[in-house]
Amino acid sequence: MSKTKQKEELEKEPLEVRKGDESVKDPDSELEVIKDEKIEEEQEEAEEEDELSKSQRELAEMKDKYLRLYSEFENFRRRTAKEKLELVVTANEGLILSLLPVIDDFERADSAHSKESDVKTVKQGVDLIFNKLQNVLLQKGVKVMETKKGSKFDTELHDAITQIPAPSKKLKGKIIDTIESGYSIGDKVIRHAKVVIGN
Repeated sequence: MSKTKQKEELEKEPLEVRKGDESVKDPDSELEVIKDEKIEEEQEEAEEEDELSKSQRELAEMKDKYLRLYSEFENFRRRTAKEKLELVVTANEGLILSLLPVIDDFERADSAHSKESDVKTVKQGVDLIFNKLQNVLLQKGVKVMETKKGSKFDTELHDAITQIPAPSKKLKGKIIDTIESGYSIGDKVIRHAKVVIGN
C-alpha cells in the first residue's frame, strides 16, 4: 500500500488514531465519558442529600411529637394531682357536713342535761345521738370490726396491748378482751382493734 492510501484510510476512521502498534481513543469521546461519570456522581450525591434531608425532617417531626406528648403528659399529671387534692378536701367536707347535726344534738343534750334531773332521760338522749353518729359513719362506709372474746388474734386486724394469763386453755393465744374497737372502710382497716390476749 502506498503512503497516500494509508493516509486516506486513517482519515476515514475518526474515533481511533493509530500510532505505531497502539490504539488511542478520541479525546472528545473520553470527555463525554468523564462528563457522564460526573453527572452520575452528582445524581448519587443529590440522592444521598435527599435521603439525609428526609431523615432530618423525620427526626424533627419525631422530636416535635415527643415534645407535644411530654407536654400533654405533664399537663395531665398536674391536673390529676390537683383533682386528687380537691377530692380529698371535698371528701372531708362531706364527712364534716354529715357530722355537724350530731354536734348540734350534743350541744342540745348538754344544755338539756343541766336542766334535767332524771338520769334515764339523759341516757336515752345520749343513746339517740350515739345511734345517729353510727348511722352517719355507716353512710360514709365506716364499719365497726367485731372482735369477740375467744376469737383468733390476727395481726392484720388487731393490736395486742398486753397479755395476761388465760382463764382457760381454750383462750390461750386468743382474744380475751377488747379495749378499743377497730374500724374499716370497705376492706381497708383504718384503725386496728386494741385487744388483750391470753398467755
